[in-house]
Amino acid sequence: MTEFEGPRTAIVTGGAKRIGAEISRALAADGWHLLIHCNASETEARALAAEVGEAAVVAAELADPTAADRIMAALDGLPPPRLLVNNASRFVYDNADDFTLEAWDVHHAVNLRAPALLSRAFAARAEGGGLIVNLLDAKLPQPNPDFFTYTVSKMGLAGLTELTARAYADRRIRVCGIAPSVTLVSGPQSRANFDQVHGLNALGRGVAVEEIVAALRFIIATPTLTGQTITLDGGQRFLGLPRDVQFLETGHE
Repeated sequence: MTEFEGPRTAIVTGGAKRIGAEISRALAADGWHLLIHCNASETEARALAAEVGEAAVVAAELADPTAADRIMAALDGLPPPRLLVNNASRFVYDNADDFTLEAWDVHHAVNLRAPALLSRAFAARAEGGGLIVNLLDAKLPQPNPDFFTYTVSKMGLAGLTELTARAYADRRIRVCGIAPSVTLVSGPQSRANFDQVHGLNALGRGVAVEEIVAALRFIIATPTLTGQTITLDGGQRFLGLPRDVQFLETGHE
């Protein structure tokens, strides 16, 4: 039985589009009031809020160190926050030889610092317990150096998941991760390339957004689960791929 009953709010960062939008829709269907965070997608966020009902919208650039405070301030007047989904992510290609200080700082600000600040602020407000779920990446158990600064930032987020699970357990706040492999067309990838490599794993089947939603629902429904990451990769890590899958067919220029 889930510990989340009665009126409660879920915060979903990057909750207006792509995977975040499907997470928002699923949580709304499950009875959660939503605080949908967006950056440049406020039009889409407000349309989604109108679609699902019982939802508020907050716009904030996660690279701004004040973003967490703005998001938490938007909770005023909403039911108590009981769930934080750190879904938003910066994902821009670089490698170990050409990454810039700007790319390093922005990736870490969005993918690591913002989730850390949001987790701290959420833990301070989640009286009676709560749940934080961080969206990671299935490449972490078998990493390759493509998308270098992105990957390092997600490694940091995996560490944050473990440490905050330990730090917040005595407050009955659980922290878990979901680590999917390529699910939607992303970055410089073409649709044709996505279709070629989506099922490039041991099971020969690609990850669907619905499976990410199912993993989130499982975590919500399992009160003793904390400090764990559910990896959805079809066994891709067994293959020991030397590069990101989107570059195995076409090469990167």
